Amino acid sequence: MSDAQIDVLVVGAGACGLAAAITAHDRGVSTAIIEKRHVPGGNSSLSTGSVPAANSRLQREAGIVDSPDALVADLMNIAKETDDLALVRRLAEVSGGVVEWLIDDVGARMQLITAYKHIGHSVSRLHAPVSRVGQDLVDDLLGAVERRGIPLAVGNAAIDLLVENGAVKGAIVESSDGRFEMRAEKTILAVNGFAANNALIKRYCPEIAGADYFGAPGSTGEAVIWGEKLGADFANMAAYQGYAAVAYPHGSLLSWTTMEKGGILIDDSGSRFGDESLGYSGFAKHVLNHGRTTYAVFDQRIFDIATQEQEFRELDELGGIKKGKDAREFAAKLDVSPDAFEGELARYNQAAAGEAKDRFGRSNFGLAPLTGMLCGCQVKPGLFHTQGGLRVDADARVLRPDGKPIPNLFAGGGAAAGISGRAGALGYASGNGLLSAIALGRLAALAGADEIKGARK
Repeated sequence: MSDAQIDVLVVGAGACGLAAAITAHDRGVSTAIIEKRHVPGGNSSLSTGSVPAANSRLQREAGIVDSPDALVADLMNIAKETDDLALVRRLAEVSGGVVEWLIDDVGARMQLITAYKHIGHSVSRLHAPVSRVGQDLVDDLLGAVERRGIPLAVGNAAIDLLVENGAVKGAIVESSDGRFEMRAEKTILAVNGFAANNALIKRYCPEIAGADYFGAPGSTGEAVIWGEKLGADFANMAAYQGYAAVAYPHGSLLSWTTMEKGGILIDDSGSRFGDESLGYSGFAKHVLNHGRTTYAVFDQRIFDIATQEQEFRELDELGGIKKGKDAREFAAKLDVSPDAFEGELARYNQAAAGEAKDRFGRSNFGLAPLTGMLCGCQVKPGLFHTQGGLRVDADARVLRPDGKPIPNLFAGGGAAAGISGRAGALGYASGNGLLSAIALGRLAALAGADEIKGARK
């Protein structure tokens, strides 16, 4: 590519950027996407592709009663505090329409998940590809981009923003062909967060610093770096999504359905060390701080439910799941003390049966007590993406501390402040990242396109 002028420049080709570009194009303005990596997708490809939506058509057809107010209440029930409640409300209000747009306009192959709700949601509101694989959602978005003829240039990294008199005018781009300017009326930052930037993690999310990073390599914090130079405001910078059970050494996610349905985490002494019902994100720091080899344990009934998810099936096919006909045989497979584990399992099952209080305060036991064939694998904690970023308004315009927008600059996805609360990982509800990505991408493109068209009248 060479020096060029475009109406809307989208920086980043994950779900946020792809949604933004499709929306801008359909709104009648010229659009292009640049992506620094040689493949699009980012963290969206590594997710389960789940998008929470309240009062969607699919929910209504399934007889599920939901509302934006209920979604806000659920999100704030676990987040407790946020730097931007208005953003939480805004995304809840548009969530149903976002999912319907994905299905109707993009052609995304999504369905309402009713087999589980996952942490943070009181009703079934997660909408995902049948496979529960984020790459399938990304592929559907890419297909929509291709059908519309929207330019997508991979291997083209924005190394800085073009700024004139305080207004953003595009980006300076670097590729194998050299460096050039990509000028634009509006620029949408759809880059990932800063989870792969160790210095920024230590600065903003110190409690998870030291955990292995399992997200997309592109999450290096450009939005934070550029935003600081522009004098932008930030929100919820200490929030992140962790994962307490990354299968080791395979590196894939062990489905958290295994824990929600009654599974437990034990260490190499055969003992539990906390309340697993805190959720896959909230419990990650506890696994990290515990510092011992960790194993997930569940039974055959839970195994059968988890096989609905492709990533879990692949983990099993690779030999990642060990099994034993009883506690002692299973403990031997994990190389932990059979006596210690048998006693721990008996105490947990007693609590799950309502015969005693759980010593860690767990009250939701799913299908437990765990019985019969036991299954599990070694796991370790991981950091997947940050949930804080540039403060934006209701249409994804990037704001300064005084509340005024930086002219022509929008942000979504990992670049923008999220809806997972003010700090830590406990506020992360399943799908928060993708809802922020796709909804803010669409809102940014709608507002940017309308501003361009309004100026031309």
